[in-house]
Amino acid sequence: MSNWCSDTIWPAVDSQGGTGPENTGFELASGENQTEYVSSDWQGRVWGRTNCTFSGHGGGVACTTGDCGGIEACQGPGAPPATLAEFTLNGGQQQTFYDLSLVDGYNLPMAIVMMPNGHSSLESIDQSTSNPSCVASIGNLAAPNFNPYTNNQQFLGTTAHNASPSKTTKPPPPSPNDGNVDRPAFDPCYSACAKYNEEKYCCTGSFDDRGKCTANYYADAAKSVCPDAYSYAYDDQDSTFVQPTGAGFQIIFCPGGRSTTIIASKGTSAIEHGDDGGSSDGQDDDDGSSGNAAAPRLLTGWTSVPVQLLGVALLVVAFF
Repeated sequence: MSNWCSDTIWPAVDSQGGTGPENTGFELASGENQTEYVSSDWQGRVWGRTNCTFSGHGGGVACTTGDCGGIEACQGPGAPPATLAEFTLNGGQQQTFYDLSLVDGYNLPMAIVMMPNGHSSLESIDQSTSNPSCVASIGNLAAPNFNPYTNNQQFLGTTAHNASPSKTTKPPPPSPNDGNVDRPAFDPCYSACAKYNEEKYCCTGSFDDRGKCTANYYADAAKSVCPDAYSYAYDDQDSTFVQPTGAGFQIIFCPGGRSTTIIASKGTSAIEHGDDGGSSDGQDDDDGSSGNAAAPRLLTGWTSVPVQLLGVALLVVAFF
């Protein structure tokens, strides 16, 4: 795990199956690296926490986003909002499923890079089809001599309440001039489910059905900013990546560039490689080991323009 952000972050790991990494949460200063390992059947998620101050006794809230009970070594899922990298290393039919998720909201830009680990079946995969990226923080979108505010409060052709609905921002900023002035682009933000915990947003209860639970206003906004990321519970067909088992993964915080549009551009419900296809019905997990070897290709085939990297964090998760 490598932090290329301009600030310290606190990566966290929650395991839902298999054997997770030795360290489930730790401080990672800008420019530092750390390696973690998991079992071949591991399932879980990784996220980054921001602005943390730990008391040593736990309890309360220690981090502005992604907090997990006020302790550094997490013992469960983090509090929203948090951008997630989710993995199921052995999802059946010798396949691994992974995705970026905004179902719990958004706090940091993130990308996943598949690492072949010497497997011939993975070496032949075009990395432009395997590495999703979600970049929705304006501090990491700046291209040289590029002004995203081309039309007053319009940011890249949208307004803040479209990219991050104003009612779900954390915390909601006061609206200038008694609400007559649009807010600028703002993050982090909750998902509608995390904010309101209603069945229609969370796809639970009477809405626990693909035909009944459809994209809400937050999901539509999230999808427009990060097309390859999960935006709500039944968004798996447009958000899940499938590879043969055996890969390692590099999780990158603040990768720069722009969000990818891999699945939409390929015209398929999920990017699948291998002999059996398979569906991505939801087991997401995150594999937690990384190395200090030369960095793999990060931007090959991404939908991006030359950018000025204003702060990057890298969490390398490699499976052996």
